[in-house]
Amino acid sequence: MDSDAILSSSEDMHDANDVESDEEGFYSDENDVASDYNTDDDDVDDYVIEEDEDGINMIQARRPENNYIVLKELDIKERHEDDITSVSSVLSISRAASTILLRYYNWNVSEVHEAWFADEEKVRKTVGLLPGPVVQFAKSRELMCGICFEAFPRGRLKSADCGHPFCFECWEGYIRTSINDGPGCLMLRCPDPSCGAAVGQDMINIFACDDDKRKYSKYLLRSFVEDNKKTKWCPAPGCEHAVNYVGDNENYDVSCLCSYDFCWNCTEETHRPVDCNTVRLWILKNSAESENMNWILANSKPCPKCKRPIEKNQGCMHMTCSPACKFEFCWLCLGAWSDHGERTGGFYACNRYEAAKQEGVYDEAERRREMAKNSLERYTHYYERWASNQSSRQKALVDLHQMQTVNMEKLSEIQCQPESQLKFLSDAWQQIVECRRVLKWTYAYGYYLTEHENAKKQFFEYLQGEAESGLERLHQCAEKELLPFLNADGPSREFIEFHTKLAGLTAVTKSYFENLVRALENHLSDVDCHQAGSLATSSKNGTSKGKGGRGKETSRAGGSSRN
Repeated sequence: MDSDAILSSSEDMHDANDVESDEEGFYSDENDVASDYNTDDDDVDDYVIEEDEDGINMIQARRPENNYIVLKELDIKERHEDDITSVSSVLSISRAASTILLRYYNWNVSEVHEAWFADEEKVRKTVGLLPGPVVQFAKSRELMCGICFEAFPRGRLKSADCGHPFCFECWEGYIRTSINDGPGCLMLRCPDPSCGAAVGQDMINIFACDDDKRKYSKYLLRSFVEDNKKTKWCPAPGCEHAVNYVGDNENYDVSCLCSYDFCWNCTEETHRPVDCNTVRLWILKNSAESENMNWILANSKPCPKCKRPIEKNQGCMHMTCSPACKFEFCWLCLGAWSDHGERTGGFYACNRYEAAKQEGVYDEAERRREMAKNSLERYTHYYERWASNQSSRQKALVDLHQMQTVNMEKLSEIQCQPESQLKFLSDAWQQIVECRRVLKWTYAYGYYLTEHENAKKQFFEYLQGEAESGLERLHQCAEKELLPFLNADGPSREFIEFHTKLAGLTAVTKSYFENLVRALENHLSDVDCHQAGSLATSSKNGTSKGKGGRGKETSRAGGSSRN
């Protein structure tokens, strides 16, 4: 175990006991920007300093009330029924008509009411809720079905609000086919091609079989969630819960009852402090073919004959294209190998390329290849660290589960302490899991920081480096320094020291990452403030110097005049 990778006990104890002072001066060392960052009065109320069971100062974020509600299937059904009942009672229409209205207005009750009372006739016409039949028939004993064109007694015919009659068998076939075609059955209209009357759930209940009724009800519930602007399904595989977002801020992190954490806005995994657009671009880049093309550009050349890309996998410059081309050429100048000999500098030292390069023949190709290589290397740098932290987080989740289900009980027996006093262990692992997630996404953030934002890039890398360093110390302590106590025969005084050290590292690491998250969510704006202040100061100083300078020039001019 490397000595430089381990925080000494004395240093750890110092960090553990000085969290508050560390918070005040963490960024003050040789970095004015970081110092300005920590003294931002706007953020003072966002955090409180509390003492845990061990008397260690812990920096805790003030947790707002949840801005979302997780809905189980029964909750979804209950809300769905309540909305239908509400609209039905207020507008004095049937439940089937209420369902059609809500479906059209994306299950927004207030929009339904507003549109209905503004222009009922227009709404009825738009959604297909006709006030009465549009066709009238003589009072004959039989009528013709509009689909099969057979005559049936009136008792064997049924029509929607429009009055177009169809026999029971045709209705059954029409509804069955529509339901089997998918959710489009929720917008079902009269079978008559010229009619726009809506066919509601009342007709479905009359003519559909039990299986089709269940499908239709399932489509309705899915529509209630998927068409509602404030409700989304949990994206975890196999989860049937939905999340109703009721907040009005930009913190979209939600945690489903299935324990899956995701961003409600984009439904990707939680990615705070990185915004949804950056996550979208990063995921797209990871799955796109652009990096394959960059690799091809950086590491291969096209065959001069068939133009297929060829990778050089041996030392000599004599290249042979794959069958069926089999063209032999020089890797350096891409000329035919048959033209190479003593006059070109020998078979293994083609000076034709060097001469052509000096003349600028290959400048553009070389420039493109170099750009592709640099781009690929830069992407690889950030992706490897993103993926490594993702892998570490997955392992930490396994270790957290092992700690909560096995190790805490084992340690409780060995150290003769109740499990409630060992909560610091699960707290440490939970902090590790969360910090790995944050650190992972900071690499995506760093990739999209433009090169000309040099000050922001330096500040970001400083904050990221300090946070990552603290996390590595915490992770190592929780993972490796715990092992001797799990294999001990009985309680030891060293475990108390380990307790203090781990709890302290947890608090310090939490503080580091809170600072990092807050900075990125503010788009590193403190760098801009610092630069503006520096410019103002330098401008002020420059103005006074300029006046003095001009005075000296005048003196010189006067002197030379006197001469």
